[in-house]
Amino acid sequence: MRSVVVLALGFGLVGIDRYLISTLFPVIARDLHLGYGDIGTITGALSIAWGSAALIMGNLSDHVGRRRVLTGALVAFALLIGANGLAASLAGLVAVRMVMGFVDGAYTPASISATLEASAPGHHGRNIGIQQMTLTLFGLGLSPLLVAWLLRHIEWRLIFLIFIVPALLLAWFTWRVIGGAAPPVRAAGGNPLADWRTVLGYRNVRLLMLGMLCWLTSLVITSALMPNYLLDHLHLTFGQMSDVMSAIGFGSMAGTLILPWLSDRLGRKLVMILSTVGTVLALLCLQSLSGASIAALFASLFAVHFFNNALITLTVGPVCAESVPSAMMATASGLVIAVGELFGGGLAPIIGGQIAAHFGIQDILWLPIGAASLGFFLCLGLRETRPGMVRSAEPAG
Repeated sequence: MRSVVVLALGFGLVGIDRYLISTLFPVIARDLHLGYGDIGTITGALSIAWGSAALIMGNLSDHVGRRRVLTGALVAFALLIGANGLAASLAGLVAVRMVMGFVDGAYTPASISATLEASAPGHHGRNIGIQQMTLTLFGLGLSPLLVAWLLRHIEWRLIFLIFIVPALLLAWFTWRVIGGAAPPVRAAGGNPLADWRTVLGYRNVRLLMLGMLCWLTSLVITSALMPNYLLDHLHLTFGQMSDVMSAIGFGSMAGTLILPWLSDRLGRKLVMILSTVGTVLALLCLQSLSGASIAALFASLFAVHFFNNALITLTVGPVCAESVPSAMMATASGLVIAVGELFGGGLAPIIGGQIAAHFGIQDILWLPIGAASLGFFLCLGLRETRPGMVRSAEPAG
């Protein structure tokens, strides 16, 4: 359990880096003269780098072990996060976010595999939920509240510096703890291309790649562009916007803890199907809110991410890992994350930013509604993987 806690704290720092900037976007946009399209581009740049790193470093961690990749990513995080505050233009901010996205993406698949390796099969859902929930709890639940408080005392450029020391301390703990809990894993096959071809032979992996695209479209659009949606379309104050945005983190935390744990008992497929239905209904409810009712907005956004983040967690964690040989868990997870980030996380905010710029920000929620609806049909085609239930043991052509 000690390994799970350390890995969860690391993923929490990754979440802070990824989503802290979302609440700061309205302030940064005024300072650097950015538009909706620019915000989408910045968000997409990080996702593209995240996906590229997950693809490469996930496979690498299957060969050299989790500890080296995880510790190296945290040290790089600590050395680079302050550069966010040095950006003086759109190009500079895009460059910094791409570098940080590569660091964060390197940590992700290795941390997921290390968590599962430290967990008993019957607790895969519960433990991966604990590890994954910190990304949004810290990044989308606590950081909007922290940002609202810090901006009263310091300028936005200095906020990023706060996380340097915690990242270095956590890198040290990771080296100590993961070194004993997760020995190096050797993947079958001698090169990344062969490994990727192998995991692509599993039907679930192919479906999960498309599903991850859908879940990240919902996540990124309702986080990166939601602050401006609340301020510009619904005319909330900055404080009200911060309160509503915190619902993403708290909803994600609750869903990531409860639904993967429930899948340990009811099965992965059933929980994923029900979660897609819940995501679509919650998005439609959010779209229908035309007033500035803080409670209703908070509840709707909470529900969206309660279900959507559970889908992300099950996709990159138990379902993906249980669909392939154990020696290729990080390779499969990295491949699924890469497709989702490159297209769902990378292109969706760019498309959403252009929709907001040309048609109005009030229409951006139709993009995640469509993506989540597609995800429902993808989940119907999944093969059950929970230990003790019928599962696919062989690649499906």
